[in-house]
Formats: sequence, structure tokens, C-alpha cells
Amino acid sequence: MKKILLAAWALAGMNLTLQARQHLDGFKSSSVQSQKELEAKYLQAVPSDRFKIHLQELTKAPHIAGTPENEAVAEYMAKVMREAGMEVTFYPYDVYLPNDPGESLIQIISPETLTLSQQEGAIPGDEFSEDPRLHKGFNAYSGSGDVTAEVVYVNYGVKADFEKLKEMGVDLSGKIALARYGGNFRGFKAKFAEEYGAVGLVIFTDPDDSGFKRGKVYPDGPFFNETTIQRGSLLTLDYTGDPLTPFEPALPLDGDKKVKRLDPAEVAFHSIPVSPIGYGAAKEILSRMTGEKAPEDWQGGLDLDYRVTGGAELKLRVKVEQPIDFIRANNVIGEFKGSTNPDEWIILGSHYDAWSFGATDPNSGTAMMLTLAEGIGELLKNGEALGRSILIGHWDAEEQGVIGSTEWVEQFKKELGAKAVTYMNFDGGVSGRNFRVSSAPTLKKLITEASMEVEYPDSSKTVYDVWRAGRTTPSLGNLGGGSDHIAFYMHVGVPSLSGGTGGPTAYHSNYDNFNYYSKFVDPSFKMGGMVAKVIGILSLRMANAEVIPYDVPRYAEDLKLHFENAEQMVREMNPSFDRFDQVHEAILLLESQSSIFKANLDKALQANALNEKQIEKLNTALLDLEKSWIDPKGMYFGSWYKSLYVSTDPFSGYASWILPGIRYEVETNNPERLEEWDGRYAKAITDLRKKVEKMIGILN
Repeated sequence: MKKILLAAWALAGMNLTLQARQHLDGFKSSSVQSQKELEAKYLQAVPSDRFKIHLQELTKAPHIAGTPENEAVAEYMAKVMREAGMEVTFYPYDVYLPNDPGESLIQIISPETLTLSQQEGAIPGDEFSEDPRLHKGFNAYSGSGDVTAEVVYVNYGVKADFEKLKEMGVDLSGKIALARYGGNFRGFKAKFAEEYGAVGLVIFTDPDDSGFKRGKVYPDGPFFNETTIQRGSLLTLDYTGDPLTPFEPALPLDGDKKVKRLDPAEVAFHSIPVSPIGYGAAKEILSRMTGEKAPEDWQGGLDLDYRVTGGAELKLRVKVEQPIDFIRANNVIGEFKGSTNPDEWIILGSHYDAWSFGATDPNSGTAMMLTLAEGIGELLKNGEALGRSILIGHWDAEEQGVIGSTEWVEQFKKELGAKAVTYMNFDGGVSGRNFRVSSAPTLKKLITEASMEVEYPDSSKTVYDVWRAGRTTPSLGNLGGGSDHIAFYMHVGVPSLSGGTGGPTAYHSNYDNFNYYSKFVDPSFKMGGMVAKVIGILSLRMANAEVIPYDVPRYAEDLKLHFENAEQMVREMNPSFDRFDQVHEAILLLESQSSIFKANLDKALQANALNEKQIEKLNTALLDLEKSWIDPKGMYFGSWYKSLYVSTDPFSGYASWILPGIRYEVETNNPERLEEWDGRYAKAITDLRKKVEKMIGILN
């Protein structure tokens, strides 16, 4: 039976591939052949060997935002894009952030005195690890202070862990919390620790999560060694971007246009000192703790009993004096101008600033996009043309809080609402050999079909074949938080995608360098060219299709599943709840009209029956579809988050919340607003359906 099922899945996959290659969504039948020829030329034009060259150049120095080294990276990217034929523009912002750890210290004070390491050790044979410009580990937007106190181990520092401690009768007041990375965004570890009375926080990566318990450690393997430290921002505001200019771009202080900025004293920054360490330093603390043994599921990978309290004898000192001030951040945008629809934008992006060298995160994505730009540039130099414009955005100051991209979106919010067809994000986009994508509903089919056109390196299979791994279709995720798609997708309503390849990582550590990448991420340096080919095919299809090739029926398909899941969660909270009646009716109507639209559009494109006026009206209407989810009132957990469809999980900072309005009520155990959300979601779905009906009218 298993063999029969596998054969059936393989046949289904072959049929999908065949259908995709015989038909291109959004293209007139008379245009398909020329597009296929263009794509074949592009695959030949992609200079795959350039990925390695770009990555070496981008990562030759640590380049945190606001430093001369980061400015040099910006100039290099601009040079490459200009040589590829792109028009390049710098967009400067003055943003409020820490780009230096300042003064920090972690010491065991008693029963003996021991200063703990806060920086990775030098590695023989890895010259990058000895660079004198490397910073010690730090968490951006830590509070400043100097505290000495007893220690409480808080597991991963998720909300449930703090609640468990309260149930156990453990008082965090006046204590220093010790947490391991994982489970939630590090900023929430700090937020919860502060709420429960802690006066300081130390965070480490446990070897169970990345260390010797997972495999060989660096330099012998890809996992964290005992000195490896994860850096990262702690911002947990109810908006994304520069903390002093919510909803507005942080334009230069010396510019012509003045922007009102908040007083830092008005902003809910963390007040307690927070610092990260490696698990070798954490072991020094944990091995001296004498209190009650922690629950079994709180035990980690170090060879000792993890205990909840340190006891009165053990005193830890945490000192942080972290400077925060304005720094100049520069977004670098390159543009290939479209010839027929120049004011419709296909936008690709990734940040370029890094905690250290940034070989995987983010600059593997940067190097890929430069390679892609050179491939498209070669086509245009040889007389080919694009329909829509392709923009490549290199964002600054992402690591401290997704700042650069957010400021650009806030500056060009109206233009993006009218012009942006898609935003595609490639933060760390070539970080291994496993292809993966998370996407808005309308883009899922497009990326799947693009993956069918590219060979997977050292294989007779396509990327699609490897990606789906024997399943009928590949696994596609839903976008969450943590990177530069947030403002595009959740604030403005631009259909977005994030993807590339994943694998081993020295995440946010000083070891994320070219040596690590060469040994453990992709020693062949073939994956960068592969990703550039897949994303280039996708970009060219979106740029050249006469009609924007969104998969409109996918909205209803995904919504049915999402509301089934949401209703199950609501019933667990409130057993008397039945269902969202208004929503169900609205989805059925949307499903019906979307199917009619797709059938009519495919028929018209196949017959080459659409005139220019119809195409123009259709594209204008298609650009407006995702805006049905943008609600002026926004979310109760933060009105900056406007999308009713998707949001960053406000309690973890990373995960994707689909239908966030309802999800928030479930997570806060509040059934009082369910009727309101039934109405708000039904209204959005009805608005979407009316737009689809309008497009049906354009076709008739």
C-alpha cells in the first residue's frame, strides 16, 4: 500500500508540473512561449559563481548598523546594482538604537568571585574569530543598571514558566532571572521577568537546543560551542520600527521635513539590565545553585541538575551600561524600470546590517539578490524588457528591531498601497540546503510553480521535487514575525513571501562568518545560484504577466481551514460557542465568485480576448485585494498592526498568528468580543468578494 501511495503522489506531482509548464497564470496564450524563452535565457544568464564572490566581500568585516564597515557594505551593494543596470537610491533615516554593548559585566560574587565570559573564544584556523572589532555579547535595548542578587532559573522564560514559578511559591522579586533561549522572542523573557519583579536577566543557549547534545560543535561541527552567544534585540513595543517614531518615518534630523519624535522617557523600554552568555558561562551559575530541583521538562543538556533557585549563598552581579542614541541608517534601493507598467512594483528585499559578519544572517540573502540582479541585468543589456518594475531593497538597522524597512514603508505607505504587487523577503535566504517558503495565499501557487523550473544542485531532480519530498505538494508556511516583511504585509497589506534555503546556523553569534559558511552551510556554494534562479523566475513572471498572477481562489481555500482552526480554539475556551455564522456565509460567497473569476480570466487569456483597458482595470483591482484585510482600527494588542488576516504573535514575537483578532481573544481568555470579530471578519471577506465580483464585471 505504501508503494502505491508513493506512486500516486509522484504521479500527482508530475501532473502538477506538466500543467504548470503548459500554462502560465496571468499570461495571454500568445505570450507564454516568449516568456518561456526569456526564462531559459535568464537561467543561463545567472552568474552562479558570483554568489561566493559577493558573500566574501559583504562579510569581510563585522558591520553592525551605524558603523563605517556597514556603510562600506552599502556602497558595495550600490556599485554591483549600478553595474547590473539598476537605478540606485539611498534612503537615510536617523533612528534611535544601541549599536555598541557599552560596559557590561557578569560576575559570581559569592560563595566565590568569578567573572564570566561574555564573548566567543578565538578559533585556530578561523581568522575571522580573532577580529578586534568584534563586540562582546549584548542585547539591544537592555535597561542599564548594576545589580547583585540571588538567582532564579526560569526555564525558557515564556509566560507559562513564570506562572509555574508563581504556583510553586517562588518569588522573583529582587532576584536575577536565568533563562535559556527558545520558546519565545528574547524581549518577552525580559518583559515577563520585569513584570514578575526580577531586577536583572541573563540568557543562554542550552546545549539541548544548539550545542554538543545536537552534534559536533564549532569548529568541528555546526552547533554552538560553550562560548557561542546569541545576540539580539529586546524591543517589545506594540509597533514595529524606530521606537521614537511610530506610524511615521524617522527622517533625518537635519533634513528639510521635520518628524515629531517621542521622548525616550515616554517609550516602554525595558528597565532591568539584560545580557546573554554562552552555556559554558551558564554552567558556572547552574552548577552552584542549591535550591529545589527544577521540573523534568525544565532540565537542559548540561551534565548537572537544573535547580529553580540558587540559594542565599549564591549571588550574581549583572552590570549593563548601554548607550542608546541616534545613528544614521541607510536603505539602499535598486530598480529595474518596467517598460509597460513601471508604476507596478515587484519588490525583493533583505536587511544587510549584522551583529557580526552576517554570513548566513542576513548576507547570504544579500549575495543571492545581487546575483539575481546581475542575471536580470544581463537580459536587459541584451535587449530584453520587463513589464513591471523590479525593485531590490537592502534594509538597514533590522537587527535592533526591523527598523530600516519599516521606516521606508511608513514613508511610502500611499505609494506602496497603490503600486506594490508583492514583497519577497530573503533574510538569511541561503542558509543551508533545505528549500522552504512561507507565503501569503495569493503567492503560494506562483512560488511552487517557479520551483519546478530549476534543477536542484548535484541532482537530477528539480527544486520542486526535492522540496515536496514525496508529498503531493510542498509544505508552505504562513508568514510570522521577525523580519522585514512585517510592515509590508501587516501594516500596509502587500502580499508577501519569505523563503530560501535553511540549515545549520551560528545565529547572531560572532562565528557567523565566511569560514563557518564555507565549512557547514554550503561548502559547494551552489545553493545561492539555485535560489537566485527560482526567485528570478518568480520575479520575471510577476513582472511580465499581462494580468497580475495572484491565485485569487486560494483566499477562500485557506480561510475555510483557518476558521475551522480558530473555531476549535474558541470552543476550547468557550464550550457554548458554535461558529462564526456571518463569516461562514461570507466565505461561501467568496469561494463561488473567486472560482467564477478564475475560470473567466483563464478563458479570456487563453483566447487572447482582453484589451488594454480591461487589463489596466483588472490590475488596479487586483492590487487592491489584500487591502480588504487592512482595518483602520487595527488589533487590540497594537493598532499599528492593521491586517485582520495575519500578525506577528504579540506574545512570542516570531510565530505567525492567522486571524489575529480572534487569536488574541483566545490567548487572553476573553469571549466578550467574539460577535464583534464575526462582524469585522465578515465585513472584510465581503469587501474582498465585492472586489472579485467587480473584476468579473470587467471581464464580461
